[in-house]
Amino acid sequence: MTIFSKIIAGEIPAYKIAEDDKFLAFLDIRPLQRGHTLVIPKTETDYIFDIEDSEYIEFMLFAKRVAAAIKATIPCLKVGVAVIGLEVAHAHIHLVPINEVKDLSFGIREPLKLSDEELANISLEISRNFS
Repeated sequence: MTIFSKIIAGEIPAYKIAEDDKFLAFLDIRPLQRGHTLVIPKTETDYIFDIEDSEYIEFMLFAKRVAAAIKATIPCLKVGVAVIGLEVAHAHIHLVPINEVKDLSFGIREPLKLSDEELANISLEISRNFS
């Protein structure tokens, strides 16, 4: 069971943005930018391109709605998308508010250090814009 499956099961807390019966979006606790969100399918699949086509399409449509909520909440030019998939063996995408290319530099930039209160407030603000 991955850490993401434990979050889905409620065994580990998360700053949730949006959820339905198939997908979950929550804040990354080591964000590159304020509003950095992870979107995951609730079915544990290691490699994103192993997800069945119909579920993959639904996954991306869900992520698109989450990205719109992030953009409506966090001042940014765009919401960048990254699929890395090496750090947790559970398919996921990163949605990161960006104003320049370096804002999406994994492994180079130090993550922000945000308090629990800041993370809770950001997740609440973004979730209010999710539709």
